[in-house]
Amino acid sequence: MKRKGLYFLIALALGGVGAVHAQDAAPAPADSAPSMSSSSYDDRWYIAPTIGGYYNDTDRNTNSRQIYYGLGVGRFISPNASIDIFADRTSRDVDSAVGGGNWSNNSFGVAARFYNGDWNAWRPYLLAGLMGSNHHNRGDSGWSPAAELGVGVSKTITASSDIRFETGYRYDWDNKSQPAQDGYGDWFLGFSLVSRFGAPPAAPAPAAAPAPAAPDCSTLDSDGDQVNDCDDKCPATPAGTIVGPDGCPQKVVIDLRGVNFKFDYPKKGHVKADEIGKALAEPSADSIAILDQAVDTLQRYPQVKVTVAGYTDSKGTDVYNQSLSERRAQIVYDYLTAHGIDASRLEGPIGHGENDPVDTNDTDAGRARNRRTELQVQQ
Repeated sequence: MKRKGLYFLIALALGGVGAVHAQDAAPAPADSAPSMSSSSYDDRWYIAPTIGGYYNDTDRNTNSRQIYYGLGVGRFISPNASIDIFADRTSRDVDSAVGGGNWSNNSFGVAARFYNGDWNAWRPYLLAGLMGSNHHNRGDSGWSPAAELGVGVSKTITASSDIRFETGYRYDWDNKSQPAQDGYGDWFLGFSLVSRFGAPPAAPAPAAAPAPAAPDCSTLDSDGDQVNDCDDKCPATPAGTIVGPDGCPQKVVIDLRGVNFKFDYPKKGHVKADEIGKALAEPSADSIAILDQAVDTLQRYPQVKVTVAGYTDSKGTDVYNQSLSERRAQIVYDYLTAHGIDASRLEGPIGHGENDPVDTNDTDAGRARNRRTELQVQQ
């Protein structure tokens, strides 16, 4: 394996490159990508014919510079790492001062390369390899272990081929070729043409188009209850339903507690709205404020309808108390309509006499609370 071996390796490399270029010239599928992205890699097997030179260890007693050639077979195991199984050969001319002759080495091993950078750019890498070295010379023929470390740079030039330039240091633990020497360290510089074979990997599927942005729920009110969809915890309430801030049905309560009447008031002539102050228990200003709050509530909830109902304490006859409770309901009814509440929203006025007391009729305070008017919300 001397000149004929070199010619064979060169021919093999040229043949592999020709096959690769034939693959590259074939029409690419419509959905194939023109180049590899940095996040993917081509894991096809490749061959890597190599030629280079050694700067030999002076302890070899050979010419300082020699040519070597070899062949690797490998593949990428990740986007940034490859493994090669390789064989190479060099033939060194022994110095005439030590008798001349020939010293050859055939090395067989495995090398790992660790790359950095985008697949399509110039990618620097680190090289580490282990091998067995078979040496032949006049004094000995045998095997010894060897190892190498180096750096290099690689560039993809077509979809199926790369070029590599690398340099490094190889140490051979040969202690038999020269009895006075125990191992040799040689510097090397090499060039490889990497040719992948087989069908190229399929291009990654295009990313799905992003879904259109959903409308902002804060601008939507799907059920028309005046509560936006973000805050609406009851999103399908029927139209006209009274809801709270969370969009859920809410019972509207119009509380007139505190709007109490003087004993035996209003009189028959005091049922007009502007006479209500005469009929209310002291202090009447607080009672009027409560009525004004009821007006405000009815204005904020225009869909609410109420029944205006009046009540008395237990003093007096049933007939008299019935009439008195109706006058109390009437005077509140007139107050509401006089302040803008449409009569169509008011049922009554209705008097209940001394029925349905809210407190005892055995004390003055209890009877005062029973002299009242209620706004009963119709649900």
